Amino acid sequence: MFASVAEIGNTGVVKNVGTDSTGVPAGHDGRTRHAVARLLLEQGPVTAASVADRLGLSPTAVRRHIDALVADGEATSREAPRRTQRGRGRPAKLFLLTEQGRSRFGHAYDDLAVAALRFLAEQGGEEAVRAFAQRRVTAFVDQHREAIVAQPDAADRAKALAAALTREGYAASARHVGAGEQLCQHLCPVAHVAAEFPQLCETETAAFADLLGTHVQRLATIARGDAVCTTHIPNTPRTAPAHADGPNRVGDADARTSDGGEPA
Repeated sequence: MFASVAEIGNTGVVKNVGTDSTGVPAGHDGRTRHAVARLLLEQGPVTAASVADRLGLSPTAVRRHIDALVADGEATSREAPRRTQRGRGRPAKLFLLTEQGRSRFGHAYDDLAVAALRFLAEQGGEEAVRAFAQRRVTAFVDQHREAIVAQPDAADRAKALAAALTREGYAASARHVGAGEQLCQHLCPVAHVAAEFPQLCETETAAFADLLGTHVQRLATIARGDAVCTTHIPNTPRTAPAHADGPNRVGDADARTSDGGEPA
């Protein structure tokens, strides 16, 4: 979602008031654990060895921090898929943050946002909520449209969109997958709000289609319990971009995989 935390002003617009946790434990151990957690957020599911390599730490030190995150309910693990025959060794474990772990990177004001949107729905119905969500996403589109639509192809536009999301406080990345590009958002600061009000996800998906000039498909969302928000962007000829406030409502999360995977 485009707003990091929900602060409702007189205009009814959600304002960005920051996403970084201020409750990071003091001292070297606390900073290191926060760095490990951040990498699990941005790269997960990922192996402990990969985390150690990226942070320049020993595998033993990384495992100690990961074990502490697991013990605190902030991380969990799953077995890595066996893509090749690697003998009888124990399957590698992949680690990722739980919802509780992601909360250290910002879920403030969730209760206030949910209460405000419930009131809006009671007073104006679903269309009022959708209009609010559309107004919210328009600010992001207007700010980043020029830089994104100037890119020559789908891959470059996807990377530009990921960079724009990251500048707005998200952990976003884009990579080539099969016949298209895959945009991953590893953090959704308003996932709890979006779980009750899917209009936030729907307008965001339509905005992505508008900016990228092609139909896109949501494969997974954190709001529905997935590890990341994943959007598939096909490598198709560019079409004239629609306006975010037009009828371009696209994408859904039904054709998704449990780990934010690839399109079938």
